Amino acid sequence: MSPVPLIFWTVALAHTVLAGRVCPRPPEIPLATADIQKEEFNMGEEITYHCNPGYVAQSGSRSYTCPWSGRWPIVTFRCIPVVCPPPPVSEFGALTYHKLLPGNVSVFQDVIKFECLPPLALFGNETAKCLASGNWSELPECRSVECPYPEQIENGFINFALRRTYKYKETVQYGCNLPYVLDGASASSCEKTGTWSTKPACRAPCAIPVKRATVLYNEQKLKVQDHLRDGIKHGETIWFFCKNKEQQCSYTVPAQCIDGTLSVPACFKERGWLATMVKTDVADMTPCENIN
Repeated sequence: MSPVPLIFWTVALAHTVLAGRVCPRPPEIPLATADIQKEEFNMGEEITYHCNPGYVAQSGSRSYTCPWSGRWPIVTFRCIPVVCPPPPVSEFGALTYHKLLPGNVSVFQDVIKFECLPPLALFGNETAKCLASGNWSELPECRSVECPYPEQIENGFINFALRRTYKYKETVQYGCNLPYVLDGASASSCEKTGTWSTKPACRAPCAIPVKRATVLYNEQKLKVQDHLRDGIKHGETIWFFCKNKEQQCSYTVPAQCIDGTLSVPACFKERGWLATMVKTDVADMTPCENIN
């Protein structure tokens, strides 16, 4: 065979072999996406990888060409998280922060939590997140807050309220004049709105609106006329004895003192002085729960 036809045959064969070479679907790279997605690529076709939002290429090339070998030359391309700079803090270190995850560097999706040094109050979100842009989400600020002199409460007093104004989170303690009872938390605190948290109230005791009766009080049988002349305090409960006429037994019904008001159960019948001499006290009858 002459040299010329042999050369043409060799070139044609090489072209046929090379034309049959293809690259498979490019490999998956963590945190990155290829710009072209298909199962096969012809020799010479190019793909470009892009890091997902919040990530940047650390090293290696982003674009790759399908070679004659049919194997993509991807060893080294890697995406790493975007880094956010240390967040600014206000002067004198009033606004401080700490990372919720370990490490000295803040990266994409890291969260930090802010605190204000007392007595300053924090306004805005107490947390910020490192964004895909490499910036922090909106940061809070620290402001000085003052509350006016706290209001007095009826039938009560404020312990040691000596100042004219109070700073954020400072508290005062309330108390009640006897025999009134404090209803609610005894402390009220200066809030970031410049107002005081809910203050308590002093609730009145209750006189027992019967002259003669045997009642249960603190799990003891007591006669109102002898032991409860001063009544009971707000929130306390006494039990009146009532009579079941059909079974000739007694049962108890509670009555609670609510800020000076105590209602006697409708089933209770107060006995006159003469009845106490000749009739058995309902409180001394057999309890109904003991009757089969």
